[in-house]
Amino acid sequence: MDTDPGRDRPSERSPETPAAADLVGANRDLWNGWTELHVESDFYDVEGFKAGRDTLDEVESRGVLDRVGDIRGKTLLHLQCHFGLDTMSWARRGARATGVDFSEKAVAHARRLARELDIPARFFCADVADTPAVLGQLDGERFDVVFTSHGVITWLPHLRPWARTIAAALKPGGTFCVVDSHPFCWMFDEEVAEPTLAFRYEYFTREALRFDEKGSYAVPDADFRGVSYSWQHTFEDIVGSLAAAGLTVVSLREYPYLAWKWFPWMVKDDAGRYRLPPDMPQIPVMFALTAAKLEPGTG
Repeated sequence: MDTDPGRDRPSERSPETPAAADLVGANRDLWNGWTELHVESDFYDVEGFKAGRDTLDEVESRGVLDRVGDIRGKTLLHLQCHFGLDTMSWARRGARATGVDFSEKAVAHARRLARELDIPARFFCADVADTPAVLGQLDGERFDVVFTSHGVITWLPHLRPWARTIAAALKPGGTFCVVDSHPFCWMFDEEVAEPTLAFRYEYFTREALRFDEKGSYAVPDADFRGVSYSWQHTFEDIVGSLAAAGLTVVSLREYPYLAWKWFPWMVKDDAGRYRLPPDMPQIPVMFALTAAKLEPGTG
């Protein structure tokens, strides 16, 4: 997206155009299939979650708690929640948590797990870029926190509708937090087998990137095939879309590690995070951004 509304860029096409809608629909089909793999996977370790494992990492926790302090009793909306483990982790910490995802199967599994574990979290199905649909499901409720993390932004064709949903769902004075892979690392070839940073994708491209998927990131050896579409978004897109929606960025942090293995040759550190090998230049591979919906009359 562009912070200058006078400039005409391809990324400003409506997300409801047939091309974008078709690609989002294909991604929904993919995630419906992936969900069935993920709920049984070691990667997500649902049995460990049932036994009390908290799925939120330090960066996710700090991104929210550094702003709001005690989460207990706060309302929290989790966008692109998949089948809800992080949403329910926030609920276990005392948040009044609600999760939204565009995959019907993911939402069904999230609701089932919440009932089974007696966790007071709610879930509903909607595309986070469809602001009226999300607000209609919320029935007028507004939140202290809107949260989203890890592998979310790249699935969105356009960020301004997403940002409008965030702003509309927040209470005045509320906090938005996103933790995700860094736009810089999206430029590199993630399929090179040897430890090499080789450019593959243009930073400023706005075209959908098509991938043939075998298995999934969580179950790479599964007998499953599908097609995915993803989109590059610059930091200008991310920050500009939030600013255009009326939010104020209050913090931005960059990290040389990720919660998952972006490149196949990344190494796991003692804290369970994935880094580039120590003999390579350390680049930013993850970021955390918080923004605020300021109270009227403040600025």
